[in-house]
Amino acid sequence: MSASEQKLYLLDYGAGNVRSLLNAVEKLGHRIEYIKTVEDFAQADKIIFPGVGAFGYAMRALKSSGFAEPLKAYIASGRPLMGICVGMQVLFEGSDESPSEPGLGVFEGRVELFDKKLKSVPHMGWNAAQVVHQENALTSAVPEIGEDSRYYFVHSYAVPYTGVGAQRGYVHSATRYVDQAVVSSVWSRNVFATQFHPEKSGAAGLALLQSFIERNLVRPPSSAGELRTPEDIDSALTVRVIACLDVRANDQGDLVVTKGDQYDVRESADMGGDVRNLGKPVDLAKRYYDEGADEIAFLNITSFRNLPFRDTPMLEVLRQASRSIFVPLTIGGGVRDSVDPDGEHVWPAVQVAGEYFRSGADKVSIGSDAVYAAERYWQRKAEGQEPLDGSTAIEQIAERYGRQAVVISVDPRRVYVNTPEDANDHHVIRTAFPGPNGEQYCWYQCTVKGGREGRDTDVRQLVMACEALGAGEILLNCMDKDGTNSGYDIELISDTKAAVSIPVIASSGAGKPEHFAEVVEQTAVEAVLAAGIFHRREVPIAAVKSYMQEQGIPIRSAEDGV
Repeated sequence: MSASEQKLYLLDYGAGNVRSLLNAVEKLGHRIEYIKTVEDFAQADKIIFPGVGAFGYAMRALKSSGFAEPLKAYIASGRPLMGICVGMQVLFEGSDESPSEPGLGVFEGRVELFDKKLKSVPHMGWNAAQVVHQENALTSAVPEIGEDSRYYFVHSYAVPYTGVGAQRGYVHSATRYVDQAVVSSVWSRNVFATQFHPEKSGAAGLALLQSFIERNLVRPPSSAGELRTPEDIDSALTVRVIACLDVRANDQGDLVVTKGDQYDVRESADMGGDVRNLGKPVDLAKRYYDEGADEIAFLNITSFRNLPFRDTPMLEVLRQASRSIFVPLTIGGGVRDSVDPDGEHVWPAVQVAGEYFRSGADKVSIGSDAVYAAERYWQRKAEGQEPLDGSTAIEQIAERYGRQAVVISVDPRRVYVNTPEDANDHHVIRTAFPGPNGEQYCWYQCTVKGGREGRDTDVRQLVMACEALGAGEILLNCMDKDGTNSGYDIELISDTKAAVSIPVIASSGAGKPEHFAEVVEQTAVEAVLAAGIFHRREVPIAAVKSYMQEQGIPIRSAEDGV
C-alpha cells in the first residue's frame, strides 16, 4: 500500500497542542484523521499518538474515552504506531509522576523524575539523539534520526538508559542531559516512539515524521548486539536563541509587531504618535524560523482589554504561524481567569490556555496573574495553610498540560536602598552599579499590568513560589534594561538562576552578539531572547549564533537541520 492510499490517524486525548502535528503532516503532503470512536482503530493503517502533560492525566484520559484497550489491541495487530513524548512514556509500565497509575506495559521499565542536583528541570531545548546499536543499518527501513541533528526535548520525566536487559530489544536512541543518559526513542516490531517532539524539531523532525509515514518501519525481532554504554552517550544540549514579538492592535485595528523604549510602544508626537509598526506578526515569525530561531514567542500586549476567545485575530496569528513554523511557539497575554463583559460567564485560565494550545501554541506565558498567585502562596504559607490548593492558573495548567507548558514572564525594576534593612525584608543584592544617589544595594520589584503597577513582591519571592506552584520556565525581563542595548542585567539573572531549578530565559537589553555570549558564560542561562534588534535587523540571528559558536557555546546551527 502506498503512503497516499493508507489511512493515517491521530490519537488525541485532549491535552496540548496537536495542531502542529497536523500541520507537519500536511506540510509533508499527507492527510491525517482524528480517532473519534473506538471503531476508528479498526480503520487505521497507521496511528500517531502525541502526548503532552502529565502521565497520570494521559492514562486517565485514555481510559475514560475507552481508548486504552483498543490501543493495545491495535498494537498487538502489528500495525504501525508512532508515539511522541508522553505518547512514548505511557507505553511503559508506569511513571514516578503518577505512581498509582499503571501504563500500557508495552515495554518493560518505568519513567523516572530527572535528578535536579546538577541541572535545570525540565530538560528543555535542542539535544542530540544517538542511535545505540548498529543492527538497524542492515535495512533501509529505519527511523531517520540524524546523529548530527538536534531535536526538541521538553520533559521532566524520562526512562533511564542502561543499555542492558530488556532495553537491548527496544531502545533505538539515547540522549544525555548533563549527568544522565535517558531513552530518547524506542523501536520494537511495529512500535516506534520518541521522547522528543519531531513536529517541533524543524527540518530534522519533519524528515523523521516522513520516514514513519512513507516507510514500513517494522523492526524484525532479534537479539540486539552490544549497545553503547551510558558513558558513550554524549551531551549535545544547545543554548536556545528565541525571537520575541510584542503584538498589539494599532489605532487602525490591525495587529502589528511593535517595540518601544521602556515599554512605550508609540512613536513621538511629531511622527504621529501611532503604535510603532515593525511588521506583520506571521511574516516576521516565519522570517525568524527561516533564519534559525530556536523558539518564537508572541506576547499579546493588548490582551488585557478582551478575552482571548474574543481576540480572534491573535488566535488566527497562531493558527497561521503554526502552519509553516516547526519550532516551539509561546503565547503570552490574558492567561488568567476572566469574566465576560456581561458578567455572566467566568472563563477559567486553564480554558483560556487550552484555546491557545488548540490554536497552535506549545507554551503559555503568565505575567500579572503569576505575581498575584505568588502573593497568595506566601500569604497562605505565613498563615500556616497549605499553599498548593490547586486554585491558581499555574497549578491547573501544569496539572493538565504539564509544567513545561507554563512560562512565567517577570517584569521587574530595580529599587535602590542604602542598606538591606531599608528593603522591608525583600531579597537584596549588593550591586556593582550604584543608584542615582550612590546606593550600594537594590532589590527587584515585580510589576503587573505591563509594568504600570509595582507590587510589594520581589523577583526571588515570585520565582520560588511559581516553581513550587508548577511553572516550568522563567522568562526574565528587566524594565531598567529594556530598549537600552547595553546588555542583559547579569546581576538579576545570576541571582534568579541561583533561586530556582527550572530553566531561565534571559531577556531585555541585548544590543550586540557579545551580549548573548556574555550572559550565557556568566550565568549559565538556558536561553537568550531578543526582540527589537532582530525586528530592525540591527543584529541578525545568524550573527548571534555564529559569535556564540566561536566562543565555544553549543548552538543549533544550520548544519543541524535548520
